[in-house]
Amino acid sequence: MILHEIETAPQSIMEKIQLDRLKQTVKHVHQNVPFYQRIFKKHLITPNDISTLQDLQNLPFTTKQDLRDNYPYGLFAVNRKRIVRLHASSGTSGKPTVVAYTKADIDMWSDLVARAISIGGGKPGEILHNAYGYGLFTGGLGLHYGSERLGMITVPVSGGNTFRQVQLIDDFKPTVICGTPSYVLTIIEKMEELGIIPSTTSLKYGIFGAEPWSEKMRRILENKLNIKACDIYGLSEVLGPGVAQECHEAQDGLHIAEDHFLVEVIDPKTKRNLPEGEDGELVFTSLTKEALPIIRYRTGDIASIWKEKCVCGRTTMKMSRIKGRVDDMIIIRGVNVFPSEIEHQILTIEELAPHYQLLLSKEKNLDSLEIMVEMKEKEVNGAGELLIEKMRVALANQLEQVIKDNCFIAVRAKVVLPGSIPRSEGKAVRIIDKRVPV
Repeated sequence: MILHEIETAPQSIMEKIQLDRLKQTVKHVHQNVPFYQRIFKKHLITPNDISTLQDLQNLPFTTKQDLRDNYPYGLFAVNRKRIVRLHASSGTSGKPTVVAYTKADIDMWSDLVARAISIGGGKPGEILHNAYGYGLFTGGLGLHYGSERLGMITVPVSGGNTFRQVQLIDDFKPTVICGTPSYVLTIIEKMEELGIIPSTTSLKYGIFGAEPWSEKMRRILENKLNIKACDIYGLSEVLGPGVAQECHEAQDGLHIAEDHFLVEVIDPKTKRNLPEGEDGELVFTSLTKEALPIIRYRTGDIASIWKEKCVCGRTTMKMSRIKGRVDDMIIIRGVNVFPSEIEHQILTIEELAPHYQLLLSKEKNLDSLEIMVEMKEKEVNGAGELLIEKMRVALANQLEQVIKDNCFIAVRAKVVLPGSIPRSEGKAVRIIDKRVPV
């Protein structure tokens, strides 16, 4: 179902809309955001320099570090009296990156997610089971508002309590399920434990994202649930879910909401723009955001883009599914966390040494993380075995709580004796991935 004529607009019309909105956005940030005033001045750029879409490449990049450096409100482009919501994610300094929304931003976001759900198979009047987590992350509330905007009956079950998830699917008969692929697979397993054949449920479509997932995982989900499984893309710094969505007709690339975002792909090392079809780092510029417009945001996600008319009839730019990260980000159950963020939390505990490893594994199809970290030598010198063991347990419990409070993920911590972690003459081996690729 095509919600808006813009989804099938000729390229000339789309480019005119994009250029008009780009000019407005550049003017907006130049007038209202000191950060952009400074970097525009540094690069000798004014809003009058934007006369074509190609001029976008002359604008400076924005990075996640810029958001951290301007924590919490430094990148806001409107008076705080107009802000109606904040979302946030964890950061390396222990402080989150904060994004803001005006009422108009929420309305626009709702429209875009409604469009995305429609692209993925959702229809007004049907029921959507939303198993994305609610809270500071954008997934749960983003899909919730979009579902309601589309006119679907929305079940805000959030994540967790898997037995309840199964019960609600059985009772409410939804046609669409939204969540991370790994968690939906856990729901499937719970169904099977309870004697329910997953393929016999009412579900017809799945909209999955917030973590990388393979074609093999797609086939498993589709075969188990007898659904069409589609990918959704977004990130809080740009907006949230709804930036791009895979259509259920083709399942071949995600349609980007080009009337709201300009997308580029760059070589992450040279920062030069790459041609269509070539893998590189995705860069997004928002065109319609009020509270926190963003210019050439480097996402760190690796993908390619291309333009073609899809079998679904849409003509908007497509992007491939995310193929990896420029950096070494770890994604645990839909939550992004960098090893450096974990390291920061480890080093807040005085008794722990900066020698650690992160062990990734699978538990019932969900990613799990174990942190192995050493105690400092001075903590064990002269201490008896019983006291050392008590300290190890207490420190492990403390670290687990610190990580949960600041990185928003549940981990297992194992505190070991000094010298237990292998040393390296080159780069330290921080991540050990024991997961079997799906």
